[in-house]
Amino acid sequence: MRIDLPSSSEENAILHASMAPSFHSSNSLYEFVVKDGNGVKGLVDSGLLEVPERYIQPSHERINKQDSRACDMEPIDLSKLNGSEHEKVVDEIVKAAETLGFFQVVNHGVPLDLLESLKDAAHSFFNLPPEEKAVYLKGVSPSPKIKYGTSFAPEKEKALEWKDYVSMVYSSDEDALQCWPSQCKEVALEYLKLSSKMVRDIVKILIGNLGAELDDSKIEGLLGLKMVNMNYYPACPNPELTVGVGRHSDMGTITVLLQDGIGGLYVKVEEENDVGKGEWLEIPPIPGALVINIGDTIQILSNGKYKSAEHRVRTTSSQSRVSIPVFTVPIATERIGPLPEVVKKDGVAHYREVGFQDYMNNFFGNAHAGKKSLDFARINFA
Repeated sequence: MRIDLPSSSEENAILHASMAPSFHSSNSLYEFVVKDGNGVKGLVDSGLLEVPERYIQPSHERINKQDSRACDMEPIDLSKLNGSEHEKVVDEIVKAAETLGFFQVVNHGVPLDLLESLKDAAHSFFNLPPEEKAVYLKGVSPSPKIKYGTSFAPEKEKALEWKDYVSMVYSSDEDALQCWPSQCKEVALEYLKLSSKMVRDIVKILIGNLGAELDDSKIEGLLGLKMVNMNYYPACPNPELTVGVGRHSDMGTITVLLQDGIGGLYVKVEEENDVGKGEWLEIPPIPGALVINIGDTIQILSNGKYKSAEHRVRTTSSQSRVSIPVFTVPIATERIGPLPEVVKKDGVAHYREVGFQDYMNNFFGNAHAGKKSLDFARINFA
């Protein structure tokens, strides 16, 4: 397990604490954290001893470990897809997609030493001085494909999320190696390319189980936008008052997530007749495993047969942690709706066809609110 080390010397830490900025107003905190690019890590490094009011979540959004249990689902061994147990593995993937919208995989084709290098690279980036990270802030970043920020939609959120991130959108190997941050570009690019093959295999399994078949151009349309995020959750003085990430489902097709060994990821089990209720499961980190999340796009394509995973992240007081997702998302011009084969079988469409650019605009235009993003495409939603 990685021990998170301070990014500055003991002398600098003492100096920071003595010069800790005052955040008596919400505006001054917002300027420091969001606009100036100091992030949550800047708050912690300033000598902060308690969570500012702007980060305190309403009681019903806080994560109480006592209100959840550990998920005991065994990881799925993807190497067995090529052997006599192929059908068994397919059944495991389909069942997980139909129920939790989440599963973990091992023997996935991403080398274990690369996973360790990814975690080290993420810590290296976020331990940079604030001014070196701030060059990637929206509006000043040298490329629109790289964005450093904090929380999810800070301009929309009543309570901010205790997270900093850097997002890297893929267009070509050459562009990634030229524009992505030097601390992480090589390992992030390799991770994205290896994960993409696994995602394509999983999508083909899920679509095939629906009795449908998509040509390569349609699959490319569903997976054509790819990005790597590196998320950083600084150690929090009052983790019981905050969230690292609020309740949400991912908008895209499939998400591949690398956890570090600290934990803090929670996924909801939906109740059959009440999407708003359900039990929260804590997802224990498994060495060498990757987390697979079903996104809203797959739920819509399947007419609701597959479930996008509602999830959230808890902070910790003991040490900072990182997570590294790869998002595979439809291209902006793609139209998504229930597959005709599924609608014919179900007798009714539960979602309308929408342009993915519109769906994406709605998703990013609102604060996290569980699976409310799906309402944008839901038919007869009141």
